Amino acid sequence: MRTSDLLRLLILAAIWGASFLFMRIAVPALGAVNTAFLRVFCGMLGLMIIMAVMRIPRRFDGKLGWAMLLGVINSAIPFLMYCLAARVLPAGYSAILNATTPLMGVIIGAAFFDEKLTVNKVIGMIAGFSGIIVISTTGEAHLSSTLIGGILACLIATACYGFAGFLTKRWIGARGGLDATKVAFGSQLGASVFLLPIFAFSAPQTSAASWQIPEVWASILAIGFICTALAYIIYFRLLADIGPLRTLTVTFMIPPFGILWGWLVLGEEINQGFISGSLLIVCAVWLVTSNGFGKRAAVNNSASK
Repeated sequence: MRTSDLLRLLILAAIWGASFLFMRIAVPALGAVNTAFLRVFCGMLGLMIIMAVMRIPRRFDGKLGWAMLLGVINSAIPFLMYCLAARVLPAGYSAILNATTPLMGVIIGAAFFDEKLTVNKVIGMIAGFSGIIVISTTGEAHLSSTLIGGILACLIATACYGFAGFLTKRWIGARGGLDATKVAFGSQLGASVFLLPIFAFSAPQTSAASWQIPEVWASILAIGFICTALAYIIYFRLLADIGPLRTLTVTFMIPPFGILWGWLVLGEEINQGFISGSLLIVCAVWLVTSNGFGKRAAVNNSASK
């Protein structure tokens, strides 16, 4: 992997780590549905502006429908799930649960996309889900139906991401490819169309005072234009350059940023159980994204080139 690719992964992790902070600020005021819709809608507007400034032709070569469908799986459903989780989980918890994306990618890849399971990946999956259990049952996070609901929402989101990485390759890459900005725009358009009917029902039920909080709108604009529009350009470019599994390793780097932003801005505390569970998940991500042990890894690397 090139240094430039690693740098883009780091920037993407910092941006997406901040998204959990912005959701924790916006969701209590506007609700999960409104926040999720405004995120994808602002993301779509941001990408439209970027395309206009960069004079990118609006030709999708027959792939707009696929990009929109991808947006439902990769944006609409996950963003809604994370917004629901933001009502009950600290930003740091959602960020570390987001790190299960490669684990989901392994399971989904083996079940639906002919990806081979290795010993490393099986051990990694066990370690990853053990980490989730530790986070869920220790320290301040006492097991409850509310907590379980928030965790399940995060896991549904990561399962969607796991599917989306492979589907992007199948629906976009295997069909001749498409500029990353166009894929990002099409995906946010599809997500906006999907969430619009739910937003139309939810928005009138939100109090007028909630729509007038400056910090909330600052969070919405940041999560829409930076954490969505800009981030998805980087994301889809990485998918095209280094492939889905390597790109999904960005979730390995998101938790430290999510925890840092939550601690700096919201004063969220980190307990021993959370740290232990996080380390298990970090080890799990390393295991499922590595090629193997010792010489076997070297052989696999040589064979893949």
